[in-house]
Amino acid sequence: MTKVQLQKGKDKRILEGHPWVYDNEIEKLDGSYENGDIVDVYNWKNNFIGRGYINDNSKIRIRILTRKQEDVNRDFFKRKIQDAWEYRKRFVDTSSCRVVFGEADFIPGLIVDKFEDYLSIQTLSLGIDKYKDLIVDILDEILSPKGIYERNDVQIRELEGLDQRKGFLKGPFDTRVQIMENEIKMMVDIENGQKTGYFLDQRENRAALKPLVKGAKVLDTFTHTGGFALHAAYYGASEVTAVDISEHAVEYVATNAALNNMEGKIKVIQANVFDILKEYQQKGERFDVIILDPPAFCKSKSALEGAYRGYKEINLRAMKIINSGGFLVSCSCSHYMYPEIFQKMLLEAAKDAKRTLRIIESRVQAKDHPIVSGYYESLYLKCVIMQVL
Repeated sequence: MTKVQLQKGKDKRILEGHPWVYDNEIEKLDGSYENGDIVDVYNWKNNFIGRGYINDNSKIRIRILTRKQEDVNRDFFKRKIQDAWEYRKRFVDTSSCRVVFGEADFIPGLIVDKFEDYLSIQTLSLGIDKYKDLIVDILDEILSPKGIYERNDVQIRELEGLDQRKGFLKGPFDTRVQIMENEIKMMVDIENGQKTGYFLDQRENRAALKPLVKGAKVLDTFTHTGGFALHAAYYGASEVTAVDISEHAVEYVATNAALNNMEGKIKVIQANVFDILKEYQQKGERFDVIILDPPAFCKSKSALEGAYRGYKEINLRAMKIINSGGFLVSCSCSHYMYPEIFQKMLLEAAKDAKRTLRIIESRVQAKDHPIVSGYYESLYLKCVIMQVL
């Protein structure tokens, strides 16, 4: 086993539970390897601290799989995947859920989402991609899906020296799959939808709309395929407007509205959210509830300043067009927009909008996207529900 020794003082984060070793933290390597191979990690005192796969193409040189000197083989991955599945069965409706959440389930680089009888998977790093066939076999054994689809059409794979690809790993099958989210029917496009096909992480936050929207005029921005909008209509909103810039997304909102017999309850608009919020403000349009669920504005720490301005702009404009006593549901899926920074931005936006906020609750991603100590990146989704006075 190739031995990787860290520089002095670079083991603290790893010992606290973080699974990544960066290229600039390594003191020396003893032994030969090929990218994707399993290596042992030692601290500067020559104490073993983990075992994982290595890749010279990535700034994240090693992703730790285990803190034990154990074999990484079929039994190893089966145990990890089975543990992840047992956790989901305890805490969430497993008809559709995230089955494996990468590092937060101690299988770095692996994402597996279940949509009814079908699985959508991503192998986002070279080390885990080498085990893809083995993992598909294990998933087939544990979950017995009717089909498995690969959604590896993501740019991050290129940073690992991998190509982009998508296609059937077990199938073929109709990749448009109907699921139930809470009480709502949703059509998921596994082949062409965002990420693995659908954002399951907001499931519990969408259900949290129930006490806010009865009889309300609701605006759902960055609606994607209409998750928040459909929940608002189902929970008794008098009027729902759903906005997204994507033609594909807007088409799916209409499809999902029809699935739930809500065609006349949801007005769908294809537009830039920044522009339409400004337009509503200029026209004096008002809403009782506004949902802001934008894509990640910052995917790196260096992009935080610009992202902060973007988040503040949409929140400030939303606050200006909410009726007094109405509600704002504001989300961020950018990890680097830490909860304390997100809260600071909301308070600044309220001050500039000359509104007072009553914070009702601060929420995170659904339980099938677990947050684990030491791996700070596992806490990425913030959802703050506020009354705007």
